[in-house]
Amino acid sequence: MTSTEVTTESEDSGPNGYAAARLRLLQEKARSGPPRRAALASLTDDWLTALFATATEQTGVRGAALVAVGGYGRGELSPRSDLDLVLLHDGRADAGAITSLADRIWYPVWDLGLALDHSVRTPGEARKTAADDLKVQLGLLDARPVAGNLGLVAAMRTMVLADWRNQAPKRLPALDELCRERAERQGELQFLLEPDLKEARGGLRDATALRAVAASWVADAPREGLTEARRILLDARDALHLTTGRATDRLALQEQDQVATALGLLDADALLRQVYEAARTVSYATDVTWREVNRVLRARSVRPRLRAMLGGGRTAATERTPLAEGVVEADGEVVLARTARPERDAVLVLRAAAAAAQSELPISRHVVRRLAAAARPLPVPWPAEAREELVTLLGAGEATIPVWEALEAEGLITRLLPDWERVHCRPQRNPVHTWTVDRHLVEAAVRASSLTRRVGRPDLLLVAALLHDIGKGWPGDHSAAGEVIARDVAARIGFDQHDVGVIATLVRHHLLLVETATRRDLDDPATVRSVATAVGSASTLELLHALTEADALATGPAAWSTWRASLVADLVKRVAAVLAGEATTEPEPVEPGAEQERLAIEALRTGEPVLALHAQAETPHEDGEPEPVGVELLIALPDRPGVLPAAAGVLALHRLTVRAAELRAVELPTELGECADVLLLSWRVAAEYGSLPQAARLRADLVRALDGSLDVPARLAEREAAYPRRRGVKAPPPRVTVAAAGSRLATVIEVRAQDAPGLLHRIGRALEQSAVRVRSAHVSTLGANAVDAFYVTGTDGEPLSDARATELAREVERALG
Repeated sequence: MTSTEVTTESEDSGPNGYAAARLRLLQEKARSGPPRRAALASLTDDWLTALFATATEQTGVRGAALVAVGGYGRGELSPRSDLDLVLLHDGRADAGAITSLADRIWYPVWDLGLALDHSVRTPGEARKTAADDLKVQLGLLDARPVAGNLGLVAAMRTMVLADWRNQAPKRLPALDELCRERAERQGELQFLLEPDLKEARGGLRDATALRAVAASWVADAPREGLTEARRILLDARDALHLTTGRATDRLALQEQDQVATALGLLDADALLRQVYEAARTVSYATDVTWREVNRVLRARSVRPRLRAMLGGGRTAATERTPLAEGVVEADGEVVLARTARPERDAVLVLRAAAAAAQSELPISRHVVRRLAAAARPLPVPWPAEAREELVTLLGAGEATIPVWEALEAEGLITRLLPDWERVHCRPQRNPVHTWTVDRHLVEAAVRASSLTRRVGRPDLLLVAALLHDIGKGWPGDHSAAGEVIARDVAARIGFDQHDVGVIATLVRHHLLLVETATRRDLDDPATVRSVATAVGSASTLELLHALTEADALATGPAAWSTWRASLVADLVKRVAAVLAGEATTEPEPVEPGAEQERLAIEALRTGEPVLALHAQAETPHEDGEPEPVGVELLIALPDRPGVLPAAAGVLALHRLTVRAAELRAVELPTELGECADVLLLSWRVAAEYGSLPQAARLRADLVRALDGSLDVPARLAEREAAYPRRRGVKAPPPRVTVAAAGSRLATVIEVRAQDAPGLLHRIGRALEQSAVRVRSAHVSTLGANAVDAFYVTGTDGEPLSDARATELAREVERALG
């Protein structure tokens, strides 16, 4: 049937002509989506116009108009949508005539069984009602004349829009709160198995709210993809109405296959993925828009006070606080520094994301779009800095989620990790699961971030958590498929062969502990041996235990309990006993290199510190060897107390981040034929931002720190007071332990803590104040986590007693707390 035929049939103002034309329109297979909704609105307009003309003629009322509002006003009529109508009049006709006019319009609508939301008002009454009721005001923003006095409708629209814009500082926060309350009740559309297409967060209500914000002229929503997202949600609702024959917005499980078929989609999963993708677009636009609204309203409230303080029209420049190289905070958002060049800096995407998450700040949408447009692709394998920044991003806890979503909205995640596309918006039909596959993986990393103090390799834990279900969406066992993908991804992002193997093992066996603990007899030695064989080492078992808990906690409240936790812990204890044959031995002594030996001899000759600073280019890593990061700093000086805290404090003062470090003593012969100890400190450092300091300045400050003329703790405290760092993420508390059987020659103190400026300085001071000698130290920074081991002895050169070692661990932990 053509549009002309529909219009001709609808010229009969009685219900039968309209009903027949409406039915034929809804049965047309060739017309669906926006064309059908527009045609249905036009058909209804024609019918109501005829009704209105007959009614005004019969009642004699002049100065009236019929107005469509809400979804009907926008021309978004779904098959079972309500008709939202306002009968507008100028107040001159008597009440009886107006009532008679309304009845002659409303009753034919009711007679057809159509849902009707109606009101009768003058423009002044409409304005007053809108002022008192936010929902009424939102509906009137979409007012559209159907029939009657167009000037009356135009006057009302002008008043309502002017009021909306004038009252924006008051009304927009109220609308924001209304949206938040609705989201709290209805949940997030992009994760629900039976979502409400209209009321859930990211649904049609939120899309309408964005139109209202745009109408206020305070801020505008990101337009990319928003129109298409609205179309997808409306199309799904149309199909839902037609397949169920009901005015429902909830996409129930039993109706999803029919709706998918009606939309020409493969199955219910394809339908949900499409709906989730649309909801995610609306949700992201909602987040960005409300953040901008709040920023603008906050600036408007501050500006008059600033003008008064500054005594004129001048305004203060926006403060820009450095966060990382090329990344600054400005006006509550993470933006790029003016000198940043994303087209030359392939790591900038991850560095900016990590800085935003660690600072608990949103990353500017304009920045993300610029990075998506201009950033160079990372080489394969990734440089070490990129891997470190990814781990830092994953370890930021809850703050990771909005940053990850911002990157995903602009396609940056799939550009970094191409395998992510297959899990993107993939539904999980197991009712135990709260999230889609991709969000579950991010949630698992968030949960794992709180468990990083339990493991020696938090970087492997976080990456394994991100990848553990990456095989979902592939045929067969997702753990087996995931192992192959995880091995490829881990190599791509630059882990060495050993670490790639560990990550692949964790992904392959991420269900092993919980399934064995809950389904097998743990008193059977064969059960425990099979788990030990699959895991392979105590360090991997430690990681798998933490991953199991993170995975379960990220699944949903029904997936983890005290009972399950106790069963898994019992299994881990039994497996660890089987693996205890792995002896932990003292690291093999490493002979100093030629340059280290030269520096040590010079330090012994002069009695002063000797420094060398070398920029390190990225080099291909070898199996088992960690890839270097940043710049190598070598320090040699005669052995004396206080070296470690002094050197670490000087680096912190110069804003150098320690990526890795080693401290050890070597014996050198003196001119008198005796032997003297020289300390060798090998650091891998990177500037937080800006350029590296000169080696001469570092040496001068180190000399002053050692002779007491430079009070490092006081200087660090002064800088912290003058330039306090953002609160940032709430990290797990530090954990200091004594490594069991760590060494025969020394006591091994292990420190796991959140990396922060001056951390190594505080650890060194605590050890010095406890009157122990540091024989060697091995420091690693894995993302935002510091994992350090200190080999210490008493003043007699012997390992500490068990009681003294335990007390020392407590003292260091208190110093860091």
